[in-house]
Amino acid sequence: MTRAGAMRGIPTGERGIALILVLWVMALLTVIAGEFCHAVRTELNVTRNFKEETQAYYIALSGLFWAVQGLVDDDQGFRKAAAPGGAANPEEGLARINADIPAVPFGAGRFSVRKENESGKVNLNRAGEHLLKMMLNGLDIDGAEKAIIVDSILDWRDADSFHRVNGAEDDYYRSLPHPYRCKNGDFSSVDELLLVRGVTPQIFHGGLRDMVTVYQDEETAAGRDVRAEVRVNLNSININAASPPMLRALPRMTEEALRAILRYRITQDFRSPTDLLVVVGPEVYAGISPYLTFTLSPYYTIKAVGTLDGSRTRQGVQAVVRIDKTLERGYEVIQWIDSLEYGPSR
Repeated sequence: MTRAGAMRGIPTGERGIALILVLWVMALLTVIAGEFCHAVRTELNVTRNFKEETQAYYIALSGLFWAVQGLVDDDQGFRKAAAPGGAANPEEGLARINADIPAVPFGAGRFSVRKENESGKVNLNRAGEHLLKMMLNGLDIDGAEKAIIVDSILDWRDADSFHRVNGAEDDYYRSLPHPYRCKNGDFSSVDELLLVRGVTPQIFHGGLRDMVTVYQDEETAAGRDVRAEVRVNLNSININAASPPMLRALPRMTEEALRAILRYRITQDFRSPTDLLVVVGPEVYAGISPYLTFTLSPYYTIKAVGTLDGSRTRQGVQAVVRIDKTLERGYEVIQWIDSLEYGPSR
């Protein structure tokens, strides 16, 4: 019997049910196949992303330690550090404090490095009242808030329990919903500022965090190179290392003078008060000079970003290092951050 004859022998209703079942099975198989393809594609993307992120991370890591080695070899700023793989060193004069170093090819990608010196920030543990007040001029807060923050910083770090007019000691901090004690000692980290009366998260993350430091090196080690043996005036900031917001907070600073300073720093450092006087003029110089120094701190913040050729993946690392040639490696890592904000942008 032929197939047509066999089909004619099946009731019409049963043939319809069989057709529906076949269609459902086909639909189910299509869904299963689609899900399988999606899962495979997802796994491939995850694996590829992980591979690229790992590569970019280690490229950034290489850049960071290349920069650190440059500081150890020459504290003037990378000028004796050969680029990895024998590549030419970035143009002399560009690889300096607060200057972006041109991207350096490395492996399957390249790294970009930025170097900051902590002398360009206000030292929370040593800065005097006038410098602290000056620093807050760069933030959008009123006079009463500034007075509370300055007095509270001074109360937080001093050894006694007597609070200043606008400050705070144990009696204030113990009255909070989540009480704690006033430290009465040096700040251990910049984030500790969030515990101080008057410092809100908005003020802290709105610029204050980037203007302060807690790192100081007040002892002179025998055998350290001449540049490191000069003690840093911790009640001042370095004109070559200060960020634009920090410079803008200086008394009598104008936008014109600020732009002139930044233009000058692109190719060279200020070496003497005379250099600065010529650039900003006598009126601005008279206002800013009491707060400035030309001496670098042995503490540096190094930021490195690694990228891959043909990919938008970016990974970054950041470290605070202390350069000391009396140490076996010439440096020590004080703080380490895997900067997640430099992750992939897909």
